[in-house]
Amino acid sequence: MSKDPLLQPYQLKHLTLKNRIMITSHEPAYPEDGMPKDRYRAYHEARAKAGVALTMTAGSAAVSRNSPPVFNNILAYKDEVVPWVKRLTDACHDHGCAVMIQLTHLGRRTHWNKGDWLPAVSASHEREPAHRAFPKKVEDWDIQRIVQDYADAAERMKAGGMDGIELQAYGHLMDQFWSSLTNTLEGPYGGSLENRMRFSVEVIDAVRERVGDDFIVGIRFTADEDLEGGISEEEGLEIARRLKATGKIDFLNVIKGHIDTDPGLTDVIPVQGMRNAPHLDFAGKIREEIGLPTFHAAKIPDVATARHAIAEGLLDMVGMTRAHMADPMIVRKIAEKREEDIRPCVGATYCLDRIYQAGDALCIHNAATGRELTMPHEIPPAGQRKKVVIVGAGPAGMEAARVAAERGHDVTVFEAAPDAGGQIRLTTQSERRREMISIIKWRMEQCLARGVKFHFNTFAEVNDVTSEKPDVVIVATGGMTHTDVLTEGNDLVVSSWDIIAGDVKPGKRVLVYDDAGDHAALQAAEVIAKSGAHVEIMTPDRSFAPDVMAMNLVPYMRVLQDKDVRFTVTYRLKAAKRSGNMISAVIGTDYSAHTEEREFDQIVVNHGTIPLDELYFELKPNSKNLGAIEQESLIFGRPQPLDRNPDGAFALFRIGDAVSARNTHAAIYDALRLVKDL
Repeated sequence: MSKDPLLQPYQLKHLTLKNRIMITSHEPAYPEDGMPKDRYRAYHEARAKAGVALTMTAGSAAVSRNSPPVFNNILAYKDEVVPWVKRLTDACHDHGCAVMIQLTHLGRRTHWNKGDWLPAVSASHEREPAHRAFPKKVEDWDIQRIVQDYADAAERMKAGGMDGIELQAYGHLMDQFWSSLTNTLEGPYGGSLENRMRFSVEVIDAVRERVGDDFIVGIRFTADEDLEGGISEEEGLEIARRLKATGKIDFLNVIKGHIDTDPGLTDVIPVQGMRNAPHLDFAGKIREEIGLPTFHAAKIPDVATARHAIAEGLLDMVGMTRAHMADPMIVRKIAEKREEDIRPCVGATYCLDRIYQAGDALCIHNAATGRELTMPHEIPPAGQRKKVVIVGAGPAGMEAARVAAERGHDVTVFEAAPDAGGQIRLTTQSERRREMISIIKWRMEQCLARGVKFHFNTFAEVNDVTSEKPDVVIVATGGMTHTDVLTEGNDLVVSSWDIIAGDVKPGKRVLVYDDAGDHAALQAAEVIAKSGAHVEIMTPDRSFAPDVMAMNLVPYMRVLQDKDVRFTVTYRLKAAKRSGNMISAVIGTDYSAHTEEREFDQIVVNHGTIPLDELYFELKPNSKNLGAIEQESLIFGRPQPLDRNPDGAFALFRIGDAVSARNTHAAIYDALRLVKDL
């Protein structure tokens, strides 16, 4: 038996967990009609097959109709959920993986215009900033019904074969009762801590009565809201003692912080550039003082930190949830002593930010996550070895090279720059986003281990490509910044890339005009603001930087808001004119005929990229498919037809920003779904 602390079994009540690694409850927003159907099952089964001991499903499965999901959650209040849950649990159990689910009532953390248009309810009328609903103050008959809803939902989960449930008590109805900030009730459910915990105790009693003693019931709770007037660490410890005293709680899953605002949520679930495992010692303190089995997850992305958590007795089970989105094979690779092959989580939090924008969870650099029904996590070998030439070593080109090499092909990569990385290298000029370089480093290591040949500082031309006698050519040359967007004065502006790369020094009074809405504008603004300049960030949209999304926006705001920065929405930069030593910006709006002029000494434009596609078009006439990509085959993961030009010498594809300006995930997905069948 391995001596690795992470690979030791753990006995949780009657349940033997085969190792100490778990996936904590989270909602990837994969349900269909509120049910965990095939896509949902495949996602969890892939991780179970690779060896994780416990997978927890459904962050915030809804127990009541007046707890409508704000994104695509499981509807645990419906009887038809049971057979779908059974299929999921059976699939995971076949691989020796335990399965649990998180049940909750959202309370005020939802909105009345969702689901059945019922009013949100809470222990006060206080609105949650994140979801904006003013809740109804809960009445006694509301409480009675919700308690029964919890018990009904728990019974459904037991009928579906789950090993246990986790009750959610951070930011949701349970701890809205607990916190003095969100409980203004009088009588038996308000005032003293005993009264504020009464609702939770009634839920626990009702659930335990319904599911019996041989079913695991735990709770994920905030033991410190880290908010003035909220649940303090001292009160959190007392809550934990009282939960233990019920004799009906089998484990604690510890949270520190509050999630009612984007900054609060980001401190609970840190993004890249923030400290790893910031609440691990706090969770260890709860474990030491309370003595119940203790779980925890919060930016524990690497095996070393997880191993430390178990070896030092800080946790009984360590959650590596986002890490398993990046690489479902973590446990298998640990057991096989291949930790260096683990695809790293880079903390981009693209997964969560997409959910909070009503999308589905996708990993920024594992395009198979959430697509297990069509995309492989493990690349199968090809039946015939081919010569594959790739032009460009950004994220698209590097993924294409990795996948082709894993298929067993002979792969050559040309790159004009001295190093691989493309726009990722530009991104990592920001200290806070340096983790992104692991997207490239990991692929480079995988490629070198499989004999991929790289030619750097080589601006590939047609002869360079054709002299390799390729069977397949993939153009991944990316794009260049596009700043030619004004009616006049395009020669007076610089790009966001110029500022980020340090090729142009910041001015003293700077306009950053952003109608792309991605990271580059805010990265440039951060560089300029840190230089001491005045910065105005302007967008024609109704909100700025929408592609950055909520959680990733928080670190930018924390840097920018204490500096001389102004944010302007719904205004469009139309032209630029020289005005002495200054530049006069002609500013209009899409909403009216209003125009004005303001002076700056520098104008920075962020307008995405235009493809570097000359090589592709030069190669196109000599290709078997004339560069064409058949959409149905691309979408459903089938090999591409190559029958357009019988005289063609090679198959030709272009991917990533060489096609159009998109993001890292799109570039990597392009590469995976094309190359996996070569």
